[in-house]
Amino acid sequence: MEYVRTDIMGMPIRLTFVEENAEVAKELFTFFNEVDEQFSTYKATSDVSKINTGSLNATECGARMREVLMYAELGNIKSKGFFSVTRPDGTFDPSGVVKGWALFKAKNLLHERGVQNFMLNAAGDIATSGLNREGKEWSVGIRNPFTKTEIVKVVYPHGHGVATSGTYERGSHIYNPFNANDSLAEIVSMTVIAPCVLHADIYATAAFAMGSAGISFIESMYELEGYSIDRNGVATMTSGFAYYTQP
Repeated sequence: MEYVRTDIMGMPIRLTFVEENAEVAKELFTFFNEVDEQFSTYKATSDVSKINTGSLNATECGARMREVLMYAELGNIKSKGFFSVTRPDGTFDPSGVVKGWALFKAKNLLHERGVQNFMLNAAGDIATSGLNREGKEWSVGIRNPFTKTEIVKVVYPHGHGVATSGTYERGSHIYNPFNANDSLAEIVSMTVIAPCVLHADIYATAAFAMGSAGISFIESMYELEGYSIDRNGVATMTSGFAYYTQP
């Protein structure tokens, strides 16, 4: 059973459950809507917008903001500054962590509700658990960044999280914190698989910001695997990525 919303967080959110559970789906969409209201960079009433106008301090925003900032700081430290919630113009933008964090929390909520077999997909960031309705491993397709209708690689997350960063879907929205003029044209797609979708999201963003060095960074990180595609269409994968290409 699939439940889809396209009017939350500026992206399609797709919940795929093996068994029908409309009430839990409703609860999840309510949660995602609350996240959107608090963390949107577009809504003037969000905490993020109020922080950027100086009418609110981040320390006044409650537990969810503190948790997001904690994970963002961890990502910043682990990536040696390539993951940042401060944009080149100095504004606060936690978008690089919020989507993965929201899926991470949603997965935990589903487990608390006794739901074990599902896939959550928020614009390419994916959290999975259990098996699909055929009793098989969930599979995820990595799109060809040059031909969106083509799948260049199929991966089986085995319960892990998957996130892809790139410019082919949303245009240029990732930046190099150390060089605001860097066009980040070397890599067009960076997919990361991590034990949870939160870490996959953070480190896919950081690795993309590193350009061609990003895939080596993922290789160096414990329990992370990656698959990058450069501007010439050449794909590079980490040494353990092949494990996720088998069901």
